Amino acid sequence: MGSERSADKEELKIEGQQRENGEERTIPEELPVLPLRNTVVFPLTVIPLVVQRPRSVRLIDDAVLANRLIALVALKDPEIEEPTPSDVYRVGTVAMIHRLARMPDGTLHLVVQGLERIRLTEFTQTDPYLRAKVEPAPETVEEGMEMEALVRSIGELFQRLVSLAAYLPDEVVTNVLNTEDPKQLAYMVAMSTRMDLATRQEILELDSVSEKLRKLISVLTREVDVLELGKKIQSDAQSGIEKVQREYFLREQLKAIKRELGEEDEQAAEINELRKKIEAAGMPEEAKKEALRELDRLSKLPPAAAEYSVIRTYLDWLVELPWQVVTEDNLDIATARRVLDEDHYDLERIKERIIEYLAVRKLRQERAQELREEENKDYIRQEREGVILCFVGPPGVGKTSLGKSIARALGRKFIRQSLGGVHDEAEIRGHRRTYVGAMPGRIIQAIRRVGSRNPVFMLDEVDKLGTDFRGDPASALLEVLDPEQNREFRDHYLDVPFDLSQVMFIATANVLDTIPAPLRDRMEILRLSGYTEQEKIAIAQGYLIPRQIRENGLRPEEITFQEEALQRIIREYTREAGVRELERQIGAVCRKVATKVAEGETVHTVVTAENVPDFLGKPIYFYEVSERTQIPGVAIGLAWTPTGGDILFIEATKMRGSKGFIVTGQLGSVMKESAQAALSYVRSKAKELGIQEDIFEKIDIHLHVPAGAIPKDGPSAGVAMATALASLLKEVPVNSKLGMTGEITLRGQVLPVGGIKEKILAAHRAGLEMVCLPRRNEKDLDEIPEDVRKQMKFILVDHVDQVFEAAFGDLEGRKSAQEQTQESGAEPSREDAVAAH
Repeated sequence: MGSERSADKEELKIEGQQRENGEERTIPEELPVLPLRNTVVFPLTVIPLVVQRPRSVRLIDDAVLANRLIALVALKDPEIEEPTPSDVYRVGTVAMIHRLARMPDGTLHLVVQGLERIRLTEFTQTDPYLRAKVEPAPETVEEGMEMEALVRSIGELFQRLVSLAAYLPDEVVTNVLNTEDPKQLAYMVAMSTRMDLATRQEILELDSVSEKLRKLISVLTREVDVLELGKKIQSDAQSGIEKVQREYFLREQLKAIKRELGEEDEQAAEINELRKKIEAAGMPEEAKKEALRELDRLSKLPPAAAEYSVIRTYLDWLVELPWQVVTEDNLDIATARRVLDEDHYDLERIKERIIEYLAVRKLRQERAQELREEENKDYIRQEREGVILCFVGPPGVGKTSLGKSIARALGRKFIRQSLGGVHDEAEIRGHRRTYVGAMPGRIIQAIRRVGSRNPVFMLDEVDKLGTDFRGDPASALLEVLDPEQNREFRDHYLDVPFDLSQVMFIATANVLDTIPAPLRDRMEILRLSGYTEQEKIAIAQGYLIPRQIRENGLRPEEITFQEEALQRIIREYTREAGVRELERQIGAVCRKVATKVAEGETVHTVVTAENVPDFLGKPIYFYEVSERTQIPGVAIGLAWTPTGGDILFIEATKMRGSKGFIVTGQLGSVMKESAQAALSYVRSKAKELGIQEDIFEKIDIHLHVPAGAIPKDGPSAGVAMATALASLLKEVPVNSKLGMTGEITLRGQVLPVGGIKEKILAAHRAGLEMVCLPRRNEKDLDEIPEDVRKQMKFILVDHVDQVFEAAFGDLEGRKSAQEQTQESGAEPSREDAVAAH
């Protein structure tokens, strides 16, 4: 009933009730049942037990006063505290209590001897302890050669087990090896061998002694295998330790022999070689001092020490960095300008900035003596040598390739590191040497790889840096890109200053919004806008077509692109600010021609505007500007996107209702507020616009911006929304050649917006002829290419009424559902129209 465990202490013989071992004892029909936890008592074995629970103590007391016989059965679940008849096995052992000792805490320490196997047939009592009717369950003992073979096998396996196991007492081993009775041998070996409770119970319940022995052979075999494997592992580990010790002693002896012969050992030679490299590296004082200190530590360590390789790797990094190695700049400004023009079309602002840098370097070099003699009164700020630029523009406009061109023009080496998706600050500054497998950051790794301390270093996709629990790489770049700090850049791994001041850092980005403000402040921002159609044609003719002809194995005389064909490819098969898709389409045409040439079908192919679909299939893009603006309620807005600029069709419709206003098209909160402001202004000016003032009480208005799968936000579509609403309510269509941009206020003022160049280029690509702009954006027109300015008319406005004039003509003279028409198409006033000359 209570749980029992084995005990080693045996005291106090039971007085006057001891019988001789040879005396037979009859088993009563009914016996008290003592459940055992994690223990199986076998017949013909002696085992100590500890009885703790009060019910079990009472059971033992009653048994001692009676015949000292108890039924011992194992619990099925050792965790059960109050066992019931269903919680115990039915096969157990009847045992006699031989010794009993009562401890001060009330527990009983017993020594019991298993007599015979029994089976519980019926429980007769559950309180205060279990009692049950029992019947003997004698084992079947076979005879013959098979039994003899089993006994011998058990003996041999047990002897092997004894030689491997340290947990078997000597007296147990002696008793087992001296036992001749197969049944007793089986039970004694089962009691002495390590196995789980279920296996012990299984052996007890087997009726045949030969089956018991077979089961024991499998258990003993597994136990012996496990112990032998453990011994082999221990032996291998010991031999490994002995091998290391032996090698250490041999190395020490070898060192002693070499010292006696006057020879230098390998470690000393390695130390001396590193010392020479440190002296020749040209390190600054702090780095040299640290390198020599680590070299001194290295010389005192045995090569087998774990720290030896760590220090050796650190010293290798120090001596291989280009502390004093620089490439000489090509200061020939004419040559640099020629190289830049060879590699890229246009981009005059960027090229001019590089030429300015070269001019400054040339003057500083020519006037170096004069500058040295001049007294420097700025004792805080150090002299700046490098330059930190950031190229911002849509994909495909040549930001990355421009960096390579700059390096070629300067005669410097070029490194490119992509920072897109980098989340770990250690990628920039390295890991501290306390970590296993630590390495310097990407900056130092790239400097070592290129072998120069003044390369052109491109940090690509700096706007796509991430941040998480591992740190903020953008913050780590603050030191790298600060000309006041990068003279002494400290990588976590090196932990000594390295001079980055002569490096020309060029970062690239598609947008500035995602770059943290402190990082933006450290860079000189140079914007690259999208290309016009004519620029794309020039780039295709000068760069893209020759490259694709070469890459596709063609000769220049085998294919010719007419300018009209390039124009059609740009208009109907691409829609981008850059030229990547254009190059892909040109490549597709070249592959088609290459196939024909390889098959012997053609010698020369001319790509014309008419046969472009034969190579590229049906047109992918087309503008429906005229068709979509024929009905009232549609205005053309201009939008800035990360890939350049685009046009937006603002659509409005009305239906019977009561002052409802719906805005759709996956618009952001700012754009929704602009739509509400536009509606409020149109309602406030209904009378001046010729709109029935009470019409808003009878209708619902729905404003939609197509391409609903694309998120949109920003205030610059305000004037286009107001124009679309006015067109809907006046029932007058908007001029189909007019695009517009600008933020609207409730008073109708038109406020300036950004991205003017990209928006105007998008309008030009779409075939628009006029654009309404906020007057305060007039300064941005200087950035527009001259050919675009000549082809388009720009209407500068201060108030939304001026936009309405351009969109509908004279408000008094344009036909609508509410009023008579006059002649349409009024020109904007001279002061509001700016034609680019």
